[in-house]
Amino acid sequence: MRKSRFLAGASILAAGLLALTACNSGTPGAAPGDGGSESDAPVYGAVATDVTIEGSPTFEKIASAGKVVVGVKEDQPGLGYLDPVTGERKGFDVDVARWIAASLGYDPADTSKVEYKAIASANREQALINGDIDYYVGTYSITDKRKEQIAFAGPYFLTGQGLLVAADNDTITGKDSLTAETTVCSVTGSTPIQRIREQTPAQVVEFDTYSQCVEKLKNGEVDAVTTDEAILLGYAAQDPDNLKIAGEPFSEERYGVGIAKGDTAFQEFVNTMFTDGGSTWEAIFEKNLGASGVAGEQPAVDPVS
Repeated sequence: MRKSRFLAGASILAAGLLALTACNSGTPGAAPGDGGSESDAPVYGAVATDVTIEGSPTFEKIASAGKVVVGVKEDQPGLGYLDPVTGERKGFDVDVARWIAASLGYDPADTSKVEYKAIASANREQALINGDIDYYVGTYSITDKRKEQIAFAGPYFLTGQGLLVAADNDTITGKDSLTAETTVCSVTGSTPIQRIREQTPAQVVEFDTYSQCVEKLKNGEVDAVTTDEAILLGYAAQDPDNLKIAGEPFSEERYGVGIAKGDTAFQEFVNTMFTDGGSTWEAIFEKNLGASGVAGEQPAVDPVS
């Protein structure tokens, strides 16, 4: 069994990224291609055929619609990002979403077969409950509170909460340096903003997206942005002259695939895909985050209960 990996090593990972400026059949976890853009050999591997997932309402809904509807983020460089110029979706989470779709038998390169919906953090549970999306892949931390409303497959990635500040800010050096005069920004409904409220005296400001928080930071309207360090490193890599990571991570965040509560068959299908598809996971990591200089190690999935 693969060990769980905590992508914490802030200084190493930051340096590397800155240098970048249930029965089922079918073929979950097929061998990966060479990566690259959507027009190249797909990193998620071949599209499976003759897939069935007995007892899965999610799969029945997908089969009836003839397509997969995936909830994603599109403002997180390296993880879930929509290029405003090319219209291409990129990132580790996006390729994981494609991997799942391909394992279900739906070609991610065919826009009539795989539809993406950008869902704000605060609306993820409701989107799954309402059936607006079939599953969600977008830096979605597994928590007991969320599991009261939905279920998770995975985890498929581990990281930790960090702080993004202006490059010339020497006052904020980590969570313990936050004061009542400090203003910290994050997204509504996120785990990180709750942790700042509970564990520090800092003031908080909330928006729907992290990119809004980053703009406020650049404009000097907030002192720091907080979320999972994997996300923050992408922003720092985009603008190293103006942004940097402050201090070390101060939590462990376990990213999972959000699915409808009670659909254990679908949960087991995705978990099996992760467990059997180590080479695909490694290819996806290498394509999107490999240049960080840190070797990725896939975490073991949680048992389905």
